[in-house]
Formats: sequence, structure tokens, C-alpha cells
Amino acid sequence: MPSHASESLLYGASFSTPEFLDIFNDNMRVQAWYDVEVALAKAQSKLGIIPKEAYEEIARKAYVENVDVQKIGKGISETAHPIVPAIRALEEICEGGAGEFIHYGATTQDIMDTGLILQIKKAWPLLKRDLEAARDALKVLAKKYRSTPMVGRTHGQQALPLTFGYKCAVWVDELNRHLERQSEAEPRILSGNITGAVGTMAAFGGKGQETQREALQYLGLTVPNICWHSSRDRICELANLLTQVAASLGKIAREVYALQQVEFGEVAEPHHHGKVGSSTMPHKRNPATVELAIGLSRLIRAQQVAITDAAFQEHERYSALLRIELAAVPEMMIYSGALLSKMRTVLEKLEVFPTRMRQNLDLLGGLLLSEKIMLALGEKIGKQTAHEVVYEIAMSSFEKEIPFKEALMSDQRVSNHLKEEEIVELLNPEAYIGESEEIVDKVLEKSN
Repeated sequence: MPSHASESLLYGASFSTPEFLDIFNDNMRVQAWYDVEVALAKAQSKLGIIPKEAYEEIARKAYVENVDVQKIGKGISETAHPIVPAIRALEEICEGGAGEFIHYGATTQDIMDTGLILQIKKAWPLLKRDLEAARDALKVLAKKYRSTPMVGRTHGQQALPLTFGYKCAVWVDELNRHLERQSEAEPRILSGNITGAVGTMAAFGGKGQETQREALQYLGLTVPNICWHSSRDRICELANLLTQVAASLGKIAREVYALQQVEFGEVAEPHHHGKVGSSTMPHKRNPATVELAIGLSRLIRAQQVAITDAAFQEHERYSALLRIELAAVPEMMIYSGALLSKMRTVLEKLEVFPTRMRQNLDLLGGLLLSEKIMLALGEKIGKQTAHEVVYEIAMSSFEKEIPFKEALMSDQRVSNHLKEEEIVELLNPEAYIGESEEIVDKVLEKSN
């Protein structure tokens, strides 16, 4: 019976996706190890290090379906070694003495590191696909709501008008940067490592560099300049990339959560009949998906801390900390897949309420346009002086609950310089969205 959240029969769909579970599981881990062993044997047979017949037999038998993974797991517990039982299981089914040539000159970390990278390589295009889809959904929103005015908020308070399209364009540009980071990081992260016990390739008979190059090219991985057993920056870069993506998506999820509150009512995550908000309050339409996304973003960040700890290596290898990656990297990848999937769906089907956005622009009775009033008045009496005047009037408007327009008109420091019709025009929020529309256009153009 599964107990981990990602595989839970009850909550698994909240923390994982079938695609990522199909990659990060015991069977796929063992298969990745065997794929590395096959690539090593292929390279060594080509270079005359082992017999060609041995490689062919290893390649024929190196499928996880041919071994007992449960037995391998039991063997790992008994031997206290993370991979020897898997090598023995493959050796047992290879005929003609071919098993003697498995793992020839390699060390455990070679196979485990390169195997892990192969699993990440399978997930890599899935991460990119869903990140691009989330970005594309935001592009649609940015274009559609390019001119839709809404309240911009700072410090949790109403600040100035902007457009919802502008808000989405900020996110478009942010996700574009993550896609650039993923592309730039790919050759560094998707790199294998077959260098022997301390990285000197001493057991490869003088053909170590050729062996590694042939094997890694066969696996579609980049060839490192030098052993990275104790240099975990590649794994840290992966963790940092996923954490940055999670921070952005978690932030967007938090914004949807906030703007879906009844008091705002400006957007809402997609709702379907049968989605239940409360066991006791039938009316509730909770932002359940973005709540999960917010939680997933925090779980991803937690794994990043653990993975960074594993980078504090000792000498040529320090397995005590490397074991952290066995748990943290698959978990981080699975959570990232779930987060991307959920936020892609939310953004593709986001409900937007422009009427409510427009209503919220008037909640402060014109105070939202205090900057515009100050700048217009500043042309007459100076900007700093105008700030002091408008500040006093705005505070009075707040405290006495007087409409901002009336407070302005009743103060001669303003009425002596600005006519009523000018003030009415200045207090139109739709006329003070700055360059929102032009900026949206620029972001979308650069995103194509």
C-alpha cells in the first residue's frame, strides 16, 4: 500500500502526474542503470576492451523486466550497497561468461549519477512543454486583456491603475526567462560521468576518455571535462532552476488565490460541476487547485535546500550526503511536474471578470488617482509642494470619508489652479494606465 504523498491512492493526483511517476520509480531507476551499463559495454567493445559478444549479450539481457526488482531491493538492504545487487542480478542472467564484463572499470557513482541524469533527460521535454504551455496561456490573456483596466496594488493596498494584460505580460516575460535558463542549463545538467573510482579512469587501460565519450554520446549526454562525483553544481543548478520556476508559478497561484477572494472577485480558477468547496457550506467555490500549487511550490523549495546540502562533499566522494539526492531529486522532479501541470490548466482556463475589475477601481472614491492630481497640480505649484497638499487632502478624505473630488474642490490650494472639469478628467482611472498597452505589445512581440 503506497504511503508517500506522490503515490498515495488518496492524494497522489495532488502531488504527482502519471508521466513523472512513470519516469521516477524503482523500475525506471534500475533500467537507467542498465542503460548506462549497456552504453559502457558498447563503448568498450568498440575499443577492444571487452569482447563484442559480451556486449551483445549484456545488451540483450539488460532490461528491468528480466530481473526481480524486489529481490534487488532486498539485496541492497543486505549488502548496504546501492547498486551491487542490481549488477549481480544482470550478471546472473547473462550467458557465456558475458556477466564478467558488466561494470568493467566503472564505479558505483558513475552508474548512479549517469542513470539519474538519464531519468532527468526523459523528464526534461515534459518540463519544457508545460512551462511553454503556461507561458502561452499567459500570452493569450495578456493580448485579450491588454486594455482592461484594474487596480495595481503595492503593500497589499490599492496603488495605481494598470491593465490585467500588463499583469499577465509581467508573468509572460518571467516564464520566458525560465525557458531561456532551461535551454542554457541543458548541456551542463544533462551530462554523464563514467570516470572510475576517483575519476582518474585508471581501470580503463588508457582508453578511459575514449570510453566515456563513446558511451555518453550513445546515451545522448554531454561529455564532462573532468569527473564530477564530488562537484554537485550540476544537480544544484537543476534544483535552482526548478526552484525559480516554482517560485514564479507559486507567486502566480498566490495572486489567483488573492484575486478570487469574494472581496476582490477579479479572477477565478476554473470550476466544474462536482467540484466541492466545503463539507458543510454548499455555496463554497474554493481555489483548491492554486492552493495545491502554492503548497507544491514550497515543497519544491524544501528539496532545493536538501540538494544544496548534498553539494558539501569531502575528498573525491562523500556518499553520506550523496544519498540525499536519491530521495530529493526524484521528489523535486515529481512535484515540479505536478505544479506545472496544475498551473498550466489554471492559466489555460482562467476565469476573468473585467466588470468587477472596473468596479474595484472606484472603491477609494478617486484616491487611486492621487498621483495624477499631484503631478497636474505640481505643474502649477511645484511637485514637492503639490505632494504635501494632496497628501493632506487625501488623509482628510480617508478620515472624514469625504469623496476625494469634493475634498479637492473644497481646498483653495487646488481649486485656485485646477477647474472642476479638469479634476473630473484627472480622476478617470481608465485614462491613467500609463504605457501598459505598449509594454504588453513589446513583451508579446519579443515572446514570439
